[in-house]
Parts: sequence; structure tokens; C-alpha cells
Amino acid sequence: VDVFQAWCGPCKAVVSLFQKIRNQVGSDLLHFAVAEVDSIDALEKYRGQCEPVFLFYREGELVAVVRGADAPLLQKTILKHM
Repeated sequence: VDVFQAWCGPCKAVVSLFQKIRNQVGSDLLHFAVAEVDSIDALEKYRGQCEPVFLFYREGELVAVVRGADAPLLQKTILKHM
């Protein structure tokens, strides 16, 4: 989940990375979503930050958080939890 604030928008730079990985591993295994922190109370702790935050869930549980648009780290995190 790409967690963003309304004033900065979702991180478009990593969309192609997620699409590439999704094509490699299969579309049924990897899902990408965006969530605006200002409209979701459960994400309140991510408000006021200017860097992108990516939350990784597996079977409904939060398994990892990556701060910043670090493509190699995002790819490593995705593959680790697949």
C-alpha cells in the first residue's frame, strides 16, 4: 500500500517497479493499492511526513514498512514476503 498525503499525492515513480514485479511473479500474488492518510484514521501515524511510505501486508497482517522510494529495497522487500 502506497500511503500518501493529499498535498503530495501517491508515489508515481514506483508504479512501474510494482508492475514489473507483478508481471514476473503473477498477477494473483501481488496487489498494489494507494491510501490517503488524511481520510483514513488507522493511518494517522503516517500523517505529516513528506516521504513516501509503503506498507506490506501478507494474509491481512502488516509484515514490513519501507520509507522512501528506494526501488532496490522495495523490490527486495516484496520478494522476501512473497
